[in-house]
Amino acid sequence: MRKKIKEISEILGKKGRYGEIIIIKRIRRIKKLDRINKLMTKKDILRKLKGLADPKVVERMAKFGITSKKIYGVSIPNLRKMAKETGTNHQLALELWDQGIRETRILASMVDDPALVIERQIEKWVKDFDSWEVCDQCCMNLFWQTPLAFKKAINWASRKEEFVKRAGFALMAVLAWKDKEAKNKDFTKFFPVVKKESLDERNFVKKAVNWALRQIGKRNSYLNKKAIGLAKEIQKIDSKTARWIASDAIKELKSEAIQKRLRNLK
Repeated sequence: MRKKIKEISEILGKKGRYGEIIIIKRIRRIKKLDRINKLMTKKDILRKLKGLADPKVVERMAKFGITSKKIYGVSIPNLRKMAKETGTNHQLALELWDQGIRETRILASMVDDPALVIERQIEKWVKDFDSWEVCDQCCMNLFWQTPLAFKKAINWASRKEEFVKRAGFALMAVLAWKDKEAKNKDFTKFFPVVKKESLDERNFVKKAVNWALRQIGKRNSYLNKKAIGLAKEIQKIDSKTARWIASDAIKELKSEAIQKRLRNLK
């Protein structure tokens, strides 16, 4: 426990005895919440998920590329409802993830506590991704809120594994969308890797690169101009994939709807 407290305090930049005291208080708070949430155990959740299972939904999901090895076919709204009933529970999240089921992994990302997520955990989870949906849900529900988010976005986007690389660009997109405190320079740092990886022809990667570019460009007027400029550079690359990524992004970022919204932000 002492080793884990020190690791968490270093990640959060709260070093020394004072920082460890803060982390200890957080862990005590989580333990208290965990005791409260004992009403919803792993067995309860698995039983409930099996009751909501729908083979027809599984078939429809497959048509959209959602092909996790183990899947019940429970909708995201139902999973969100279960997460709300369960509450924040870090230990339960770890147990749910290890079940290896689409629904338990998405639910794990919904109930985990970002303050207790360490690098070892986040690296394990990203290597376990077996569909674009689990990848995106983890980025939207949990990863972006951790202190590791910006670092991992660049690191993962440069990796070879398809869903790890997608996670990097999905994180960029989600951070641009949800992190209201981030600075413009935090996003322009992503530009070199966005340009470099625009050559990747894999469907789930190129769509994520495009998503990241578009989302950054929709954040504000300054980043809109910068993203359009980057897209024009990518458009000149001798690659069908790169040209698609760039052209699609430019079309949306220059649209009247986006430009009007950005003008209203001023």
